[in-house]
Formats: sequence, structure tokens, C-alpha cells
Amino acid sequence: MTTFAPAPPSPPGSAPTARRWRGAPYPTQVLVLTGRSLRAVIKDPRVVVFSLLQPLIMLVLFSQVFGKAMMGNVADQGGSYINYLMPAILVTTGIGAAVQSGVGLVSDMKNGVIARFRALPIGMSAVLIARSLADLARTAVQLIVLLTVASLVFGFSPAGGLGGTLGAFGLALFVSWSLSWIFLALGAWLRKEEVMQSVGFLAMFPLMFASSAFVPIQALPSWLALVARINPLTYAVNASRDLSLALPTGTGVPAALGTSAVLCALGIAAAVRGFRRPL
Repeated sequence: MTTFAPAPPSPPGSAPTARRWRGAPYPTQVLVLTGRSLRAVIKDPRVVVFSLLQPLIMLVLFSQVFGKAMMGNVADQGGSYINYLMPAILVTTGIGAAVQSGVGLVSDMKNGVIARFRALPIGMSAVLIARSLADLARTAVQLIVLLTVASLVFGFSPAGGLGGTLGAFGLALFVSWSLSWIFLALGAWLRKEEVMQSVGFLAMFPLMFASSAFVPIQALPSWLALVARINPLTYAVNASRDLSLALPTGTGVPAALGTSAVLCALGIAAAVRGFRRPL
């Protein structure tokens, strides 16, 4: 709903002054812009299909390729490789979605949508928040589909039950949302789709494979194990796995949430500042 501010009284004998449009309230702006981003995804079936296929393909490949080979190494953590793998798949799927947040922002900046928004009484931070929330909703759908397929097809049945799975699901969403702000900041400053995709590729694979996501750290070479121990994704994967498998969490969950919160705060500050620069 838009609001109009009454104009100051016109001097005697002059034409009346038009009321000035201040735009919709800030929460309404975020809601409308979030709906716009979601509708843009839903209207293109190709985007929907491929965004769901990519994590499913990763689930199939890793569960079937590494399943038997890694069974002995993870028998004490979940009883089966699929139970060990799924918490990591939830977190790593969020990384891919976060990269797409930055790419989508750059695309909007190039096709003139952002230029139109700048001509309207819209808070520019509302555009960024709406983009992050829309991508968060899309990530949630991806994770729900993954959990459903893993349970029905591959026998995913963690010791933590529904509560532990929901905890891992929520943690993966928060990690994804915090990382999306990092890539939104990169998109706001770099402003080139090709560069964003290259940066996303270079960031995603070291984060995923130099971590405890797919194999225990003890099974990695010593130099790679050292990298994995300082990899922030390892904290998120371990915390998600502890919740899902009903393992002692200790400080793992607070450390993962705290690290993600710091990344989120830094990303928001950098994204808002970069986005306000002239196109």
C-alpha cells in the first residue's frame, strides 16, 4: 500500500502542488520484491528443473560412487554412508545456491531492472534483502526434495530422527543465507556475470572437497587434512552431521552459527555499500 504525504499549502493565486509519493512501507517493499524474484524463477521451468537436478545428481553420484568404498571409515558415524553424507549434501547445496544469488544480482544490474528500481522510492537495501530471501526459499525447496529422495530411494534414516534432521536442515539454510550475502557483495562490486561465475567456481570446489564433507578428515593426506581443519565449511558440515546423527555437539553448533553470523554481517555491510555505487 502506498502512502501520500500532504503537500504544503500553495501560495495564494498559485496552482495547487501535487502530493509527493513516498512509496510503500519498507516491509512491503521487501515482500513485493521477494515475490518478484520468486515469480521470475517459477515462470521459467528450465531454471526450476536444473536447480533441482544439480543437487540430486550430486546425491546420486556421491552416494553410489563413494558408498561402498567409504563404508568402513564411517561405520561408527551413522551406520551407513548415506546417513554420513546427507548432512554434508545439505550444506554444500546451499553453497551452490549462494553463488547463484550473486550471479542473479549481476544479471538484474545488467538488464536494467536495478536502474528502474533506482528511479522509484525503493530502499536499495530492500532489493538485496528480497534477493537473499527469494534464494533462501528456493534453497529450502531444494533441500526438502533432497531429503525426500534420500529417505525414499536411498534409505536415509539418521539416528537423530526428525528433530535432528530438522536441526541440520535449519543450520544448512542459515549457512546458505550467510554465504549468499558474501556472493551478493561480490556481485555488487564485480558486476560481471563471467567473473562472478569464475569466482563462484573457484570458491565452491575448494570449500566442498577440502573439508570433512565427503570423507573423514583422517582419510585425507596430511597437508589436505590441515586445510580441511581450518576450512569454515568443515565446522558447518560437522555441526550438521552431529545434529542429524545424534552425536555430541559440544561447541560445534555454536561455532558454525557464530562463523556464519560473522560472514553474514560482513556480507551485508559490503553488499549494501557496493550496491549503492552508481551503475
